[in-house]
Amino acid sequence: MSLSVRVIPCLDVDGGRVVKGINFSELRDAGDPVELAKVYDAEGADELTFLDISASHEGRATTMEIVSRTAEQVFIPLTVGGGVSSVEDVDRLLRAGADKVAMNTAALRRPELVAEVADRFGNQVLVLSVDARRAAGTDSGFEVTTHGGRQSAGRDAVAWAVEAAALGAGEILLNAMDADGTQDGFDLELIRLVRAAVSIPVIASGGAGRVEHFAPAVDAGADAVLAATVFHFGTLRIGEVKDALRSAGHPIR
Repeated sequence: MSLSVRVIPCLDVDGGRVVKGINFSELRDAGDPVELAKVYDAEGADELTFLDISASHEGRATTMEIVSRTAEQVFIPLTVGGGVSSVEDVDRLLRAGADKVAMNTAALRRPELVAEVADRFGNQVLVLSVDARRAAGTDSGFEVTTHGGRQSAGRDAVAWAVEAAALGAGEILLNAMDADGTQDGFDLELIRLVRAAVSIPVIASGGAGRVEHFAPAVDAGADAVLAATVFHFGTLRIGEVKDALRSAGHPIR
């Protein structure tokens, strides 16, 4: 694969602020999303991902406003997710300035939605977010979860990735829930399993803590690496991650 590896900061937005916690709890304020987005754009991020983690109805207008303000300020692809549950939601976000839309719970509830969105806007617009955790009794050893990793969706994670890719998802955002916020490294086994099963790009998420963590995720098959905490709190810079990937022999932009 000769395509460049993408480095993507993720902004978890709650009530108009960027927050980050460990395994989705103990949230800390990490700043204004538009300001952070500008910093990451200037630092050389390849894309940005915005997840509205509260995604309640009152947060919806806030999200649209943040998306449009961010889209005016940055010139790299912007993926937005959180509470996206219809073709109309996707349309609104694209009009507000998003380039891609991430979907999770709604796609699990009604998989045909993946095909509907892909048919209307093209596969490249749809990022399927898969929150996977280890689970005995599943074929792959991983199950899909919803509600920030708190509830089992009753689906095998790899089987769901395969189904969604067949329906028209353009990318898989693979969140390792066991690793989320721990900074102990990406879940390489999970990445390998999904990479072996689908041909669409896989974005590895969950567990980045040190600069040495990124290249192994790409070696395992990730096309892009996503991180939040290490970037927001200044532990790592985008440039350091790119240098490490380059040193490991991976093409980057």
